[in-house]
Amino acid sequence: MKKLTIACSAALALAVSASAGDALIEKAKKAGLKPIPESKTELYKLIDNPKNPITDEKIELGKKLYFDPRLSKSGLISCNFCHNLATGGVDGVGPATGHMWRHNPHHLNSPTVYNAVFAKKQFWDGRSPDLEDQAQGPMQAPPEMAATKQHVEKVVRSIPEYMKAFKHAYNDPKFVPTFKDVADVIAVFERTLVTPSRYDEFLNGCDKALSKEEKEGLKIFIDKGCVSCHNGVALGGTMQPFPVAGKYKYANVGDFKGDKNGMVKVPTLRNILETRPYFHNGAVWTIEEAIEIMGETQLGVKLSKNEVKKIKAFFGALTGKKPYVRYPVLPPSTNKTPKPNLK
Repeated sequence: MKKLTIACSAALALAVSASAGDALIEKAKKAGLKPIPESKTELYKLIDNPKNPITDEKIELGKKLYFDPRLSKSGLISCNFCHNLATGGVDGVGPATGHMWRHNPHHLNSPTVYNAVFAKKQFWDGRSPDLEDQAQGPMQAPPEMAATKQHVEKVVRSIPEYMKAFKHAYNDPKFVPTFKDVADVIAVFERTLVTPSRYDEFLNGCDKALSKEEKEGLKIFIDKGCVSCHNGVALGGTMQPFPVAGKYKYANVGDFKGDKNGMVKVPTLRNILETRPYFHNGAVWTIEEAIEIMGETQLGVKLSKNEVKKIKAFFGALTGKKPYVRYPVLPPSTNKTPKPNLK
């Protein structure tokens, strides 16, 4: 499928507002679909955390720590290891894999970090309310980075450049970063990882941003009821029961059953064509099968091959523009920096 790269000016958006496509835009918005705001001011209202405000200094520091493998026990695994910004924000394997090449004990898949800020809950069981809390988990999880809070603090405090950066970011010459502060600045960086797409251009009024087949796919997506779970700016990110109408054919892969109420976090559909394998246990490798399964398990319908094809075409419009992230040069270790432990 040939991708469209049309950018609508404000004048063009007004010109197309009366087109036939406007009815679909209105239909989509009434169904609960929301675009990423075009205005930086409006976007920051969605992604900023008043308790941990976004600043340029925190973003840069958080980026370095996001890529720093020394925060892990082995000295090999960074946040980017499982949430690779070059590959859709995921690791591209079934179960998340970390320290000593161990797999997640529940065979849980690494969700994308891109657009995670728009989700109302974090982790597949929704146990974290925000990215700040979520960022603390993987660093301490034995199958992931396998570090302790003390290890992370020792690493950061042993490196003069990091200490200087924290003091600058928090405007305090006596600032001594804690484990929570490390997680907080990583979260600030993650909050900036949003990917506006042609889909957003369309919802913001640019009828020509989507092809005919993509519009047909969007209409099917709405009419079949996919929007009951995949809605909002995140196109997901809430807790919903799974499965609902039918059995999940790969339920025996891993033992995850959701939270205490059997609810599972709905993954974002943004950049979905870049984030396989699919589902909480990473058991599905083609988007076509994933779409078919969702129809059967959640909606109780058998989608035709043509409907699947058009929904997939619509999903192509959800592939967004990634923010430019230059791989950072990390500050050197010192004699006080904890040595790697591969056991």
